[in-house]
Amino acid sequence: MLIKKFFTKKFINYKSYNIYINYNKYKMVKKEKADYGKITTIAIPLKIKEGIQEYGMKGESYADILERLLKSARERMISDVLMNDEGCISIEEAIAEAEKKWPR
Repeated sequence: MLIKKFFTKKFINYKSYNIYINYNKYKMVKKEKADYGKITTIAIPLKIKEGIQEYGMKGESYADILERLLKSARERMISDVLMNDEGCISIEEAIAEAEKKWPR
């Protein structure tokens, strides 16, 4: 009797004392899926699929892994073009050629 009286009078609004009432707000949710547009399937050998998995992180989709690999490949290609020494000459050689071409 004492317990029932205690809870009915003291804790009229139990929701304010329930710490799990807003649990849905704090649940861990997966990151939002990127909008890839139309989805297609491709047939690849199992060996290649396993190779793709090696580059993935937990919870990452194949699309995410491939997107990251493509981005890395693009960056490497740009870097290779910009840092290519083929057809380049040193500053000293360029100055020497300029002095021959346009003497003072």
